[in-house]
Amino acid sequence: MFVLIILFLRFTGKRGVRQLSIFELTIILSLGSIAGDPMFTQDLPIIQAVLIMSAVIFLYRLCTWAVMKFQLFEDLLEGKSLYIVEDGLLVLEKIKKGKMSHDEFFAEMRQQGVEHLGQVRTGLLETDGNFSILLYPPENTGYGMPLFPKQYQPIEQVELGVYYACMHCGYIDTISDAHQLCIRCEDDCRHWAIALKSEIVR
Repeated sequence: MFVLIILFLRFTGKRGVRQLSIFELTIILSLGSIAGDPMFTQDLPIIQAVLIMSAVIFLYRLCTWAVMKFQLFEDLLEGKSLYIVEDGLLVLEKIKKGKMSHDEFFAEMRQQGVEHLGQVRTGLLETDGNFSILLYPPENTGYGMPLFPKQYQPIEQVELGVYYACMHCGYIDTISDAHQLCIRCEDDCRHWAIALKSEIVR
């Protein structure tokens, strides 16, 4: 059964054993469940597992073909990528739709070397759970909300001529009060951090 699992996973193709979508994870779990009973029960013939595995692989191949052929079927089966960042600002409704916290998003951005949102032109949450980002060229880097804990701290006093970032949505503004309402997201927390403008280091 162990050899059969390896062979059948090989038949799914390279994509099937890389980053798994929900559909592909279902296939893997199904194969494991099919293989489990013959491993523990001697009176179950292997031929039954082979037939069921073959049916599962056939369905996988059929669905893969349908995904390539029909966009609607792909969206239904694997979902759509979500725009989490656009023009250096968080897209809050998409973050909620992706069911993720700010901390999770910040961690993903930090792992890709991003210090603040002013460096990011577009950020996507892919259907497999990974993040893809497009960065601004260094000369086009703007002010952005900091992503590292030491800089992502609410201010207590406002300084003139300094840009601040809403800690909820990333909106950049010059403010007159440390608890001023953000005009973009109207966040009840009203917390602001000092915006950064450093260029990304590669």
